[in-house]
Amino acid sequence: MPLKLKYFLFLFCTTTVFCTFTACNSPSSLPILGERYAQVRTQNGKQVVDTVYFSVPDFEFTNQDSAKVTNRTFENKIYVADFFFTACPTICPVIKKNLLRVQAAYKADYRLGILSHSVDTRHDSIPVLKKYSQKLHADIKQWHFVTGDKLKIYDIAANGYYSVARPDSTAPGGYLHSGYLILVDKKRHIRGLYDGTNTEETDKLIGDIATLLQEK
Repeated sequence: MPLKLKYFLFLFCTTTVFCTFTACNSPSSLPILGERYAQVRTQNGKQVVDTVYFSVPDFEFTNQDSAKVTNRTFENKIYVADFFFTACPTICPVIKKNLLRVQAAYKADYRLGILSHSVDTRHDSIPVLKKYSQKLHADIKQWHFVTGDKLKIYDIAANGYYSVARPDSTAPGGYLHSGYLILVDKKRHIRGLYDGTNTEETDKLIGDIATLLQEK
């Protein structure tokens, strides 16, 4: 399926799911976004139907300190994911400014992580990412700037976060990527998408993180 079509279908799906959940759940709960399917199992001789929700697949990248970052890095944590590149001339500086606000709101609260994937694996080497994180004054215990095999990064964007990340000669800086901040829970379910260039959306993200941290 073409990436643009898949992305459109995901947005349609998430809108539908959001409406369903907000109609049925209490205002304090967050929707679970993405695809889902029914799984039938037998319990005490009876058939039971479970709903299985989409979850972010396993991944492995390398951060600004040359440390491996995998799905286990965020075990029993929630995290915010995004896609960027250090030479981005347009939305990335604004998004990172808003992510700094998220970090400040949960300073040293390591139940929350931030995972920023570089889409420019050729230029954004580990030393470049390290310098970039230092310039931002990012808390590296909480915030990982990662690189790795470019195809794996593009794949996790499309098939892990239903996002967009790919080279594009017509895009400013040569790369096209989503400006969404993606909120992921402890079970690797996507619980929210927020426009990272928008202050009000970032405020909503900060509030939703608090809600998700309290979720049992």
